[in-house]
Amino acid sequence: MNLRPADLAKRLEKPLDPLWVVHGNELLALEAADAIRAAARRQGFDERETLVVDAGFRWDELTAAAGNLSLFGGSKLIDLRLPTGKPGREGGDALQRYAAAPPQGVVTLVTLPMLDWQARKTAWFKALTSAAVTLEFETPPRERLPAWIAQRLAAQKQSAPAEALDFIANHVEGNLLAAHQEIRKLGLLYEERELTLAEVEAAVLNVARYDIDMLRRALLEGDPARCARLLDGLRGEGAAPPLVLWAFANEIRTLATLRGGSDAGQPLPALFKAERIFDSERQQTVRAALKRLTRPALQTALLHAARVDRMVKGIARGEIWDEFLLLALRLCRR
Repeated sequence: MNLRPADLAKRLEKPLDPLWVVHGNELLALEAADAIRAAARRQGFDERETLVVDAGFRWDELTAAAGNLSLFGGSKLIDLRLPTGKPGREGGDALQRYAAAPPQGVVTLVTLPMLDWQARKTAWFKALTSAAVTLEFETPPRERLPAWIAQRLAAQKQSAPAEALDFIANHVEGNLLAAHQEIRKLGLLYEERELTLAEVEAAVLNVARYDIDMLRRALLEGDPARCARLLDGLRGEGAAPPLVLWAFANEIRTLATLRGGSDAGQPLPALFKAERIFDSERQQTVRAALKRLTRPALQTALLHAARVDRMVKGIARGEIWDEFLLLALRLCRR
């Protein structure tokens, strides 16, 4: 069964289920796993065995761990960690067998990273999640990040005005672990009260982690200020222009195909399937972009991307990063 993260604390007050699966954002999944491990200790699971699935891992270790119970009758927690989220064929089969018959007297905690849609469709993942209490932790999107920061500040009996929350969000975007560290630092630097913008600015470092996926989302959402900030960050981090251009071109081609099909009367769900767009959140942002962009606008954007491609290859002259910004503004135009 799927359990909402907000309901975890209440669920841990009850006797633990034999199988747990935690996956998603690294920080949030780690906190949830820590809470489950603490609950296991409180409930008498004194023995704990940690198994980390790496290149040399043998899956019979999991079976051995489940059968190797204490002679003194204590309960056991098996902490199985799959950092890559890819158990392989042998591991997938082992996980399916394990989920079908969880051992008695054992609580098993399986932690996974953020999984894509392909991993979610595998037989081993479906077997685990159908048998386990499953928690998925999504990274808060940029628009919800200030509220997430405010909640974390409140937990340490601090607060901050909206402009300070936005300041923190802008400086830690895409790096939730860094956000957590900055919030903890504010708790160490200042007492329990409302913080001022000046205090936050003086304490928070610029630890944002810019990546191509953020830029693609900002393009679809039509957020010019965020596109400009992300491009500046990518340039500062030494991102390769061909990779940035690929992000632009890929989104433009996809939108142009969908726009053409939609204008011809084809239903969007069928077009999404043809373009392999299965994630509901991405479908929502693509729908918003299609409402904003016409077919001629997308054709012009493709020509613009082709011109930037010639610059990247040294065939044409121009400032590549300035052209990236102009292309982003073109796609964000309403």
